[in-house]
Amino acid sequence: MKLSRYCLAAALLSVSAPALAQSLTSAETALVDKTVTDALTKSGVPSASVAIVRGGKIVYTKTYGKQAETGATRDDAPYQIASVSKQFTAAAILLLQREGKLSLDDHVSKYVPGITDGDTITIRQLLSHTAGLQDYWPQDYSFKAMATPVAPQQIVDRWAKKPLDFTPGTQWQYSNTGYVVAGMIVEKVSGQKLLDFLKARIFTPLGVTVYDQDLAVGPGFPQGYGRAALGPFRPVQPPARGWLYAAGELAMSARALATWDVARLDRAVLAPEDWATQEKPVKLADGSSNGYGLGVFTGSANGRRFIEHSGEAVGFLSENVVYPDQKAAIVVLINSWSSDAYETIAQKLAGIVLSPAATDPADAATLGRVRTVFDQLRGVGTLDRNLLTDDANFYFTPTTLSDYRISLAPLGTPTAFVQTGKPRLRGGFVNRSYRVTYPGTVLSVSTYAEPGPNGKLEQLLVTPTQP
Repeated sequence: MKLSRYCLAAALLSVSAPALAQSLTSAETALVDKTVTDALTKSGVPSASVAIVRGGKIVYTKTYGKQAETGATRDDAPYQIASVSKQFTAAAILLLQREGKLSLDDHVSKYVPGITDGDTITIRQLLSHTAGLQDYWPQDYSFKAMATPVAPQQIVDRWAKKPLDFTPGTQWQYSNTGYVVAGMIVEKVSGQKLLDFLKARIFTPLGVTVYDQDLAVGPGFPQGYGRAALGPFRPVQPPARGWLYAAGELAMSARALATWDVARLDRAVLAPEDWATQEKPVKLADGSSNGYGLGVFTGSANGRRFIEHSGEAVGFLSENVVYPDQKAAIVVLINSWSSDAYETIAQKLAGIVLSPAATDPADAATLGRVRTVFDQLRGVGTLDRNLLTDDANFYFTPTTLSDYRISLAPLGTPTAFVQTGKPRLRGGFVNRSYRVTYPGTVLSVSTYAEPGPNGKLEQLLVTPTQP
């Protein structure tokens, strides 16, 4: 239920796939099936449920593996989505603000008394993890108190009345406690239980079924699993009631979560301005931001914008990522909290589903030249010095060329050669970096080139890096 174990931004590769297709091809479906089943086999995770949105529509849902010790595997089974729930709590606040019943910039003391510096902390800071309230569940296991039922006020009394970890608005630190306070505000202002409010205002209009994760246990529901070190996967005991609440109380199917993602793409249920507010990164007092909005991470990787959040409940992990410009989304839910299989699956499904990111012509042309020179340096042909500047030709002495050839030739042909990061200007040249992959070996290539698609290379340096 805590901070995303990763942000999907760093993992995507350009692939060939139909742009904005309305369905998966048979080849893509087979690749999706292989991706998920291979991940489960390799990790030992009992089951995974996935949903894929392409072209703004849900085009694929399927569940794989074993959801419980007994009973059939169901595609519509509700998995606990934990912290993915936070965007729904934030949506509830935005709906109430739209009605004029509160403001994101209201101080929390107006609604929940007794919180440390509650007359300074704003609702916006609660939702963006910038309030300074100490997190009540930083552990990746159930701590002792979680064996006993708890009420939101009890969490507030134990954790939200401690000294703040920092002055509100000056730092970012993930805090489930802040979302408990936000949920209490929703209930006080709306006069309804948080889940009842969400059902009435979001889930019923979307036509989806959700559950309180405290009640989504037992026959008919997926069983959560865990493992100790490299031991066997074993069923885990869920926490006592009340511990997830507004920080992560929802259980739903992959299709139901993908339906919400489609609403995000369509700007439905919430006002378009409120979707934009949720997705806008909140800035700290010094003007910096880590890309977190109100219950979601936002950013860009390899030319693709994304809105993302993951979740961890006892025995469950989830990943939900939306690519608004691609009109696509990936949902992955697994019933173990002891594996990164959910991340691996989400990354690979994105590679299957997304159309190639737009490529700068100069980047593409330079990649071709860099690869040509690299291959020549590893011994494929003779170095074409017309592709290099005078300084680069000066650098590549006979000794340097010999060292490159002797050290690179035994590696053979790379399995991948991709640009990493964005180009930047320096000293009148364009700096680009590349990652070169061999079985068991990864190299980093740093280049400088003259501007333009035909610019000569001023530098091509090769260094080892971690696989």
